Amino acid sequence: MKQEKKNIRHLSLNEIEQYFENLGEKKFRANQVHEWLWLKPVQRFDDMTNLSKELRQRLKDDFIFPGLIVDMIQHSSDGTMKFRFKTFDSHLVEGVLIPGTTTLTACVSSQIGCSLSCKFCATGYMERERNLLFDEIYDEVGIINQQSEKAHGKKISNIVFMGMGEPLLNYKNVLKSIERITSPDGLGMSPRRITVSTAGVAKQIKQLGDDKVKFKLALSLHAANDKKRHEIMPINDTNNIQALIEALNYFYKQTKNEITFEYILFKDFNDSLKDAEELIKIYRQVPADLVNIIEYNPIDFAKFEKPDEAKAQSFINYLEKHRVNARLRRSRGKDIDAACGQLANKG
Repeated sequence: MKQEKKNIRHLSLNEIEQYFENLGEKKFRANQVHEWLWLKPVQRFDDMTNLSKELRQRLKDDFIFPGLIVDMIQHSSDGTMKFRFKTFDSHLVEGVLIPGTTTLTACVSSQIGCSLSCKFCATGYMERERNLLFDEIYDEVGIINQQSEKAHGKKISNIVFMGMGEPLLNYKNVLKSIERITSPDGLGMSPRRITVSTAGVAKQIKQLGDDKVKFKLALSLHAANDKKRHEIMPINDTNNIQALIEALNYFYKQTKNEITFEYILFKDFNDSLKDAEELIKIYRQVPADLVNIIEYNPIDFAKFEKPDEAKAQSFINYLEKHRVNARLRRSRGKDIDAACGQLANKG
């Protein structure tokens, strides 16, 4: 029976060296291939131009190299770019490049679809097809970085895992992708410039603490009591607010890493001063650096609306008056469905 070909990116440098040694090739060939795999954004063996045609053919015979390919790019009037990527097995997944005044942020996905069914998020209405592999996540970042250099003459400065899917339900691949992204023989980015956002998987938040990760963590809270949170985020059934407070404290004790709360304002649902008061109580129980108040972005399936500017401002003023570090995060890329909660492979 013919053995299934291995994904070459799942081999370590030592394993690639061993492979070339077995072929009777020089050891430096392994470094050349390793550079093509991780440092130079190519997606095919044929593009590895410093290898002979025979050697490239041999690699094609022995391995697969299933990189992401760009299926579509959309440009927003505010400078945001949305990328639709196609995987080797023909699934589609989206990522976004968000230019700020001093930052260029890549927003990346960790799953194809999502299993959490949050009521305000377009991805939550899709089936979860599968987890993205660590090298596919790495490709998202690499391609967005390449496009950032083309469009802005600069590399990306930050990465947020806030695209499609729940990163902590694809724990191993997300951590391995970050290991590659931060590695000197990868993109060499500082983990302090990476934020992983979770809908709240308490057990895995604690695991991040045990694994002593160095990146930042953001919790998508969106409602400050269990009754309301359960209505919009079914995950709250098994991961209630008290469990999340305990997990976040454990994470902080182990890592001392920055924690942010994400809170989307929904008109007449979680935007009253009573809601703000409940949010303050949670904020005081966790060593959080910031509460990001997020504008709601309408999606086809949900009936939510965003509150008017005055209501949103009064909510933020109340938080600030009670010494909460709060910031309104304006939505970017709404006109191309690239804003928070809108990624759903439309177009």
